[in-house]
Amino acid sequence: MQASPEAAPSDRQIFHLILITPTKYDEDGYPLVWWRSVLPSNSLAALNGLGRDCRERHVLGPEVEIRLTAIDEANRLIRPQQIIQMVRRDGGKCLIALVGVQSNQFPRAVDLAQPFLAAGLPVCLGGFHVSGCFAMLPETTPEIQAAMDQGIALFLGEAEEGRLDEVLQDAYRGRLRPIYNYLDKLPTIAGAPIPILDEEDVKRTMGWISSFDVGRGCPYKCSFCTIINVHGRKSRFRTAEDLERIVVENDAQGIRQFFVTDDNLARNQNWAALFDTLIRLREERGIVLELSVQVDTRCHQIPGFIDKAAAAGVNTVFIGLENINPDNLATTGKAQNRITDYREMLLAWKRHPVTICAGYIIGLPFDTKESLMRDVEIIKRELAIDHIFFTMLTPLPGSADHARIYQSGEWMDPDLTRYNTNFRVIHHPRMTDEEWDGAYREMWRRYYSWEHMTRMLRRAHALRGDIRKTRNYLGWYHHFPINLGLHPLEGGLVQLRSRVDRRPTLPREHPLVFYPKYLLREARNMLTFWRIVRRMHKIDARIAADPERFAYRDEAITPPSEQDFEDLGLFKDTRGGREAVAKAAERKAAAPRRRVA
Repeated sequence: MQASPEAAPSDRQIFHLILITPTKYDEDGYPLVWWRSVLPSNSLAALNGLGRDCRERHVLGPEVEIRLTAIDEANRLIRPQQIIQMVRRDGGKCLIALVGVQSNQFPRAVDLAQPFLAAGLPVCLGGFHVSGCFAMLPETTPEIQAAMDQGIALFLGEAEEGRLDEVLQDAYRGRLRPIYNYLDKLPTIAGAPIPILDEEDVKRTMGWISSFDVGRGCPYKCSFCTIINVHGRKSRFRTAEDLERIVVENDAQGIRQFFVTDDNLARNQNWAALFDTLIRLREERGIVLELSVQVDTRCHQIPGFIDKAAAAGVNTVFIGLENINPDNLATTGKAQNRITDYREMLLAWKRHPVTICAGYIIGLPFDTKESLMRDVEIIKRELAIDHIFFTMLTPLPGSADHARIYQSGEWMDPDLTRYNTNFRVIHHPRMTDEEWDGAYREMWRRYYSWEHMTRMLRRAHALRGDIRKTRNYLGWYHHFPINLGLHPLEGGLVQLRSRVDRRPTLPREHPLVFYPKYLLREARNMLTFWRIVRRMHKIDARIAADPERFAYRDEAITPPSEQDFEDLGLFKDTRGGREAVAKAAERKAAAPRRRVA
């Protein structure tokens, strides 16, 4: 069969697809940009993969060359005029796609769009903020309507199954529609183009970390979650063949560290085949991966899951612990979390050199400042967690919580930049604003005290865990919230600032003010972090020199027993804890007894 004729290079037109994941504004009004950022944007990887597929299929015709640029503003200063000049030089055809825009990034995204709109370039914006608002609210919110009035097109939902083709074709013809709404049509992702970023983009993250998903959707009904209302409650999965392509194509670029963005990998019905694929690639091709995955608190009850995960390369697990008070968990719809499972689950992971990171929500309805201080001490003493990141209960647009509060007319902070779970944006029924803010800061200080960080390093040595990762994470999680007031996952190495790129509502600083302040600030922050790292190394060296280090035990890393229900504060210090123990006893009594042969 004869191939269709290609246009001669001189006859080809150029169409630029510029994919940008915007950052958020920091407290001084500057885009939060780092020389090296922590986590990659999986939305950017997914759209980049779809863009490559559009380019390979010539969706704009054989005479049009699609040139793809992916920019994560978290680790790159953006110069809109340079992008505009590049597009004009090559004929003026393009689409500026602002992808994966979360609520705290929305104000920056709209500001970033302004020079492109002024130059007459088409701009389309998608992500959880616009998709979540349209999914959950009966009306268009003012900030979204204002963006549309300025000429920004909106993309709602997911872009697989040829949906990106449609947007590109409309942009090429100069007929971009105001809204592309696919919220009610969840695409199949098995066999879809794989998420992938170029080496040039990945190396801007710490440790050259990329990301991918192998599943979307969640069957649970957590009231604070936006995922279930954007990706839906129906789970959809990539195949083992898809995963092999992801790993092999990234390995060709030297990329072997990944953050797997599935909300709960343990609920992926194909988990065994996926892990077997990774194990085979390790054995046959020598591809040794390092994977960070998210799982639930009952993953240890799936036979073989944890052992196979560790064999496949999982060395960091993120667990949505959320709270240790069952009354709080019940109010959020997170009934699947049973505190009676926590210790057994954590120690099941600790049979392997896996680092455990837990998420914990502060500000649930039954919290008080006193109860939070009690809870953090229980966690420190009784749970084998290496790192924990605390978050403010935040009604993120797209969640059931946000829809309820929005429609009730209750106060919510009008500045979306603060909706990153690091700030209080609502009032609490039991705490004053000052108590809630103070409790949040104090939880960070207490958990990442030098005393407790030393204890966690002792546990890591005793269990023969990943000492380097534990030590590095501890220093990182101590530095950013305590010294800089930033969430650790929003941190990075060396903040980059441009004097002329500040939030429009704030004045531009004079050069003689801006540059000395900026340089002194970065020098101070780097020195502070270096001192933390040095102190952590000294503590670690002392522990490593102790010949009895492997014999160390405390309550958290002692195997669980029935006596725990009588002795540990996790179970006896709250009404909900005592009730959870009673329910666990009822389940055990009702479970069918095994027949003895």
